[in-house]
Amino acid sequence: MANIHTPIPNLKLNDGNSIPMLAYGTGTAWYKSGDESKIDQACIDSTKLAMKLGYYHLDGAEVYKTETELGTGIKESGVARDKLFVTTKVISNISDIPGALKTSLKKLQMDYVDLYLIHAPFFSESKEEHQEKWRQMEEMKAQGLAKSIGVSNYLPEHLDYIFETCKTPPAINQIEFHPYLQHEGLLKYHKEKGIATEAYGPLSPITKGAGGPVDGILNALAKKYAVNPGEICLRWCIDQDVVAITTSSKEQRLSDYLRAMTFKLTPKEIQQINEAGSQKHLRGFWTHKYDDGDRR
Repeated sequence: MANIHTPIPNLKLNDGNSIPMLAYGTGTAWYKSGDESKIDQACIDSTKLAMKLGYYHLDGAEVYKTETELGTGIKESGVARDKLFVTTKVISNISDIPGALKTSLKKLQMDYVDLYLIHAPFFSESKEEHQEKWRQMEEMKAQGLAKSIGVSNYLPEHLDYIFETCKTPPAINQIEFHPYLQHEGLLKYHKEKGIATEAYGPLSPITKGAGGPVDGILNALAKKYAVNPGEICLRWCIDQDVVAITTSSKEQRLSDYLRAMTFKLTPKEIQQINEAGSQKHLRGFWTHKYDDGDRR
């Protein structure tokens, strides 16, 4: 197995902090549906493996029930805290954001997180409640418990609520993003407002949408750059200034994903992927909140 030493690039956020553009996620494959107190040693081991390979951006959430594993993996890895970029998110305990973050920090065995996100906007349809929750997020940043604050799964109307009253704008919006869910309007909004975009599910055309219209162009580009189609999907994000989150328990696969740092797609190749992807719509998450044809 080749060791990839090409560094992961950083993206500058609107608050002056920088975020590594490829992250290792502790959701999806590791999400616990059962008892949170039952420790998943495989998750700890995989987190340590990811850090050994050079993944220093680690993405978690209270709802994944893996914050304890993430914190244990970090502690056992011996990697210095200031080398890491750690994200967690709040939704289950959104009624008390200060309490939720303190609980998360205890599980993570940390004094602060680099990025704290409201996991989804669906907790309320009240503009005032969204604004109040964002004030609490701003307070977490002011106290130094979160270096950057942002949101996840937000649409422009939810972001508009925040912008009406915020002192600190969201640094990032983490969304499902891949060739079959391109969010053109939302990405345009992000650029206008200076919000960074972060992608979860970037490999969905391969993992959930195989046999679709992007297969041909992904395979052709994989051959050209001597990588796998998955690395093409990751690079497609990065070359559009979108941070990508991926995960695996397999060392070979995590190592392979780092090959996405060794090449760049041309603007024409990105356009070819976009055009092929626009022929199909696929949403893998929050499907109970959106109609089948809703591409927002």
